[in-house]
Amino acid sequence: MNRRQALRSIGLGAGAIVIGPTTLSLLQSCKNDPEYDWTPEFLSASHGMVLKNILEVMIPTTDTPGANDVNVAQFIDAYMLKVASPQQQADFKNAANAFAQAFENFIEKKTDDGESADFERIVERFLRATPAEKENFAKRTGETQDPMDKAPETDQDGEKVFSDEEADALAFGYLKNVRDMGIWAWKTSEEIGENVLWYDPVPGEYIACTPLEELGNGKAMSL
Repeated sequence: MNRRQALRSIGLGAGAIVIGPTTLSLLQSCKNDPEYDWTPEFLSASHGMVLKNILEVMIPTTDTPGANDVNVAQFIDAYMLKVASPQQQADFKNAANAFAQAFENFIEKKTDDGESADFERIVERFLRATPAEKENFAKRTGETQDPMDKAPETDQDGEKVFSDEEADALAFGYLKNVRDMGIWAWKTSEEIGENVLWYDPVPGEYIACTPLEELGNGKAMSL
């Protein structure tokens, strides 16, 4: 499967991320280093591993570098820690926990024991769901708040325990969020922007009636 087919198969989307000096500096700092042993700063080590496995399914290494080749997981972790609002941070961690629960329910093993094929199955289950299933997931996402007079059920580690329906709804939202942030970060990375997409450091010139081969050969412009 080539890059275009891989992205299209899960539904190409690009979420809006505020591009400011902090965001750009995060992208520049997340360059690939073969000797770099990444430890998440925002996510737990387990959720960081899960994030990398999800991104490997969504944007795998093929004829071009994949998400993990350009450290997209590191960027998402750093973005959530340094740029996201407290509410966004809480929602992201909540959804990551729900995804782990949905994974265990569906795959019948914990995420730490998951293999590549397991992550492919769970991503396909949610992002290639039928329109009716996606609508139900989206509806359930808005119903996952506990009543103010009722304390949420938690496990022995103090993490919230979701019903199966809540876990599925939040897992669906989590995968959509990771997909949107992942595609945006992948396309905006230096390696992809300069060496894969059509890179023109000074864009803006209008050129009419020119062969496509001389104008990026149909590739999206990175700037």
